[in-house]
Order: sequence, then structure tokens, then C-alpha cells
Amino acid sequence: MRHQKLRHKLSRDSAHRKALIANLCKEVIDHERIKTTEAKAKAAKPELEKLITLAKRGDLHARRQAYAALAGHGNDRKAIVHKLFEEVAPRYAERPGGYTRILKLGPRRSDRSEMVFLELV
Repeated sequence: MRHQKLRHKLSRDSAHRKALIANLCKEVIDHERIKTTEAKAKAAKPELEKLITLAKRGDLHARRQAYAALAGHGNDRKAIVHKLFEEVAPRYAERPGGYTRILKLGPRRSDRSEMVFLELV
């Protein structure tokens, strides 16, 4: 049975959805605030919270797990993980959770999609 297995599907197949969420997480870590649709922000928020919790642990295994979660390759991923572990995580050392917030901006003019800011607190 698949009770309690509802996830945000975002009208994409699983590989596309995983890549999208990884890219959103990378951008939030890099820029600390992104403008996106409400559905994408709500899908990315739990993954971003998990990454920050991993970074708070700070050990080598957590760093490798963060590399795996942030799909892709190259120096950009290395720089993002470094920023996550060295700059972002120490900010939340005393905070037990709730590292991100979603601020509503109103609908987009072209298609009336609800737009939001996804940002680090």
C-alpha cells in the first residue's frame, strides 16, 4: 500500500523532478533567496532543510551525502557544498529547525501562477 506517500510531483518524471529540486537547493544556498512558483518552493523546502541539518553535523559522511544530494558535477557543486558547510550551517548552530521561509509575492502576470520568495531565515 502507498498510504502517506504523497509527494509534490510538479508534472515531471522522477529524474526531472530530482534535478529541479537539486538545482533549486543549489540556487538558494548560493544566492540565499530565489523567486520561484509556490509549488516548486514547497517541494524544495524540505530538501533544503535536510541539507542544512546535514551541514550542521559537519562530518565527512554528511559532506559526501550533501554532494550526492546536489546532483551534477564540477566546481560549482564543490563551491556550493563548501558554502553550505562553512557559512550557512554555523548560522543555524543553535536553531533546531525552520531554516527557510516562503514569502508570497502574488500571481505572475503571464499565467497567474502564484510567485514566492524562498529564502534562508
